[in-house]
Amino acid sequence: MKKEFKNIFVQGAIDPAFISDSIAKHSTKKNIGAHSIFLGQIREDLVESKTVQAIEYTAYEEMALEKMHEIREEIFAKYDLTCMHIHHSLGAIKTGEICLFVFTSSKHRKAAMESCDEVVERIKKELPVWGREVFEDDSHQWKINN
Repeated sequence: MKKEFKNIFVQGAIDPAFISDSIAKHSTKKNIGAHSIFLGQIREDLVESKTVQAIEYTAYEEMALEKMHEIREEIFAKYDLTCMHIHHSLGAIKTGEICLFVFTSSKHRKAAMESCDEVVERIKKELPVWGREVFEDDSHQWKINN
């Protein structure tokens, strides 16, 4: 039987209203003293004199979800977190839109901040997720994470 992992992927951009609602839902939790939030937004980069209009994200979803589960377990073992939420876009995300939302909560700010940073770095380095930059002339190239 195949193990089910928490799905972090959403089709399309991450709506700011969803982010706001996620934050609001945590106001009822009285054991949280700090939140750290990372929002990844698509930049309108200039690459070899062509302007990026969007990034198309694809993933090896099954492998990515399994790896994200491992990362999640390791982060919870390393930091004293109350909760962690991760949402990553798939499909074409236009410049200015949000493509990654990482939200960590803990009793104290240091754990929230450090864990959030580590999760973002590990997502970029370890998850089989690829972005293809789409330019204003509809040409495209694979994006290199930095």
